[in-house]
Amino acid sequence: MILTVTLNTALDITYRVRGLTPHASHRVTEVTERPGGKGVNVARVLASLGHEVTVTGFTGGATGRAVRDGLAGRDRVVDALLPVAGATRRTIAVVDERTGDTTQLNEPGPLITPAEWNTFQEAYGDLLAGVSAVALCGSLPPGVPVGAYAALVRTARAAGVPVLLDTSGEPLRRAVAARPDLIKPNADELAELTGSYEPLRATQDARRRGARAVVASLGADGLLAVTGEGRWRAAPPARVRGNPTGAGDSAVAGLLSGLAERLPWPDRLARAVALSAATVLAPVAGEYDRAAYEELLGRVTVLPEAGAA
Repeated sequence: MILTVTLNTALDITYRVRGLTPHASHRVTEVTERPGGKGVNVARVLASLGHEVTVTGFTGGATGRAVRDGLAGRDRVVDALLPVAGATRRTIAVVDERTGDTTQLNEPGPLITPAEWNTFQEAYGDLLAGVSAVALCGSLPPGVPVGAYAALVRTARAAGVPVLLDTSGEPLRRAVAARPDLIKPNADELAELTGSYEPLRATQDARRRGARAVVASLGADGLLAVTGEGRWRAAPPARVRGNPTGAGDSAVAGLLSGLAERLPWPDRLARAVALSAATVLAPVAGEYDRAAYEELLGRVTVLPEAGAA
């Protein structure tokens, strides 16, 4: 069993319009809704890869009920979300069909009380028993301490459970010092953490700050990994065009599944890159094209990375 934590769950709503023009009215051609938030997205991909997954975090209000309804009946996904008084946020994606560009609007999330946060920490400790890995994903809702992920990393390490962290800003900076097994920042998040825009230098610096392994997402250029076992770059066979929504979450699922299965690092990276590219190619934002994934998996290039340690 793998555990994913999404403290700021969401109901993802996608509108498709023929062309997005500022200051104009638009006729929506299609609307889709689904449970969202980074960890929820990761869980959906893990389940499709055949892993049993438990989803936890906060949920509340009408949007929270919609999130739980969307999870109900999903094969291999267990709902362990905790109810709160506030309302789960919505994220609105507007897809311009003419250009393929996506405009994203993200609500802040419900205000979490100290009592709700304490209840979650107790439940989280209980859920760690018997899981093979845990992913801590996404932003923090209002009211949750900025050091929340650092505390959750320490709890997982005390339980002997490998932990992957995918967040940004001050929560990432504090949690890195708690020594997560793996962090997966994108290039901007990595630069914010380290002050360096040179990917290899920044990735190595992030590892020196406490992370046992760092896998940096470089967008269309793939992934750069710096680990205790070596350094690699992994890239798709060609640049892919499409909707990148959810591509990073699919990469996290690939890395986390590889961690749980104890795959060699090159195999983990190849899976993560193939899943990410297949998500960009999928017709529905945040899903992945299974046929594209299977075709890409054997064509991902994974090479040792040169450079000073």
